[in-house]
Amino acid sequence: MEQQLRTHTTQAEPAISMKDYGQVITGLINKQDLDRDTAKDMFMEILTNRQTDMQQGAFLAALSAKGETPAEVAASFEAIYEVDTKKVSPVTDGPVVENCGTGMDSFKTFNISTAAAVVAAAAGIPMAKHGSRALTSVCGTVDVLEAMGVDMDCDVDLVKQSIEEAGIGLFNGTSPKVHPMALGRILSQISFGSVLNISASLASPVLPEYAVRGVYSKDMLSFVPQIMKEIGYRRALVIYGEVGDQCIDEASTLGTTWVAELCPDGTEKEYSFSPADLGITPGDPDELRTLDSVDASALCLTRILLGRDTPTRTDAVALNAGLVLYLMDKAPTIREGYQKSLELIHDGRAWAKMEDWVRTQNRDPEAGLARLKALQERVG
Repeated sequence: MEQQLRTHTTQAEPAISMKDYGQVITGLINKQDLDRDTAKDMFMEILTNRQTDMQQGAFLAALSAKGETPAEVAASFEAIYEVDTKKVSPVTDGPVVENCGTGMDSFKTFNISTAAAVVAAAAGIPMAKHGSRALTSVCGTVDVLEAMGVDMDCDVDLVKQSIEEAGIGLFNGTSPKVHPMALGRILSQISFGSVLNISASLASPVLPEYAVRGVYSKDMLSFVPQIMKEIGYRRALVIYGEVGDQCIDEASTLGTTWVAELCPDGTEKEYSFSPADLGITPGDPDELRTLDSVDASALCLTRILLGRDTPTRTDAVALNAGLVLYLMDKAPTIREGYQKSLELIHDGRAWAKMEDWVRTQNRDPEAGLARLKALQERVG
């Protein structure tokens, strides 16, 4: 049964003394790894607000500076999912899928995975995204979708309905209606990358078994699939893209993409591909960069989904959607997934899916659709 939790605004008595908590932080500063039980206890102190804000921030910063182990990330996920995640189970024709990135990449892109999710949903794949407002970038997935008319302050039952009826929905990871105890409080108070970039994004209310997940470090390809396997994923693509000497948490149309694939039999395999392998002509890197405002980002996604943006941006979205099509056997290869995604954009199905999403994940559909229509009119 789903546990009903209230939002904590004051600190409770610590289960771990302030002194002992500080000693663990000192150990992290000295590059000492935590075992899974200790890590979970430390995160529970944060989620229940039983340590001072300075202690909580120091713990997250020290853990990030040391470098998180799979056990530490898994412990963080367990704590968040166990006590601070409302849970729903959409009824869909096929398994739900999630696609997202960790953020913290050195080359900041526009909201590629958000647009890619819409394209994948247009291919008939139920998409259940779980994202946040901007933490280390100008515009997060919640920000841009809100600007396009999707209701980002709704409860999890309306998102569930959207996944069932429109084939796509997004849970706002910074909302107390999704994570009622603490996650929004924590994320709203930090603007640096931490273990939460991985563990919090994994703590989706639907706990998908299939995902495409971008990471900000090539080293993470060696352990993120292990974490996903441990928490119940059946198949996943963990990706790391290169743009010159910088990285993106997406598949790249401008350089090599490295992939760690978690296979249904539990094994893992690693491979890479280049734009040339897929018949993609690399474009202008500056066209992939994040835009300078939420409004500009919303216009960009509108142009892409209408099939009216540049080949550079459209190819980036189609490639990342193509990975989802390949993952779910809608395309036999990544190349064919990319080509099918281009068709979904140019024949209007992607835009129709965006309209369905705004109409369905909304307590006020008319207002949401009016916002989306205004963006369409501005694009011309």
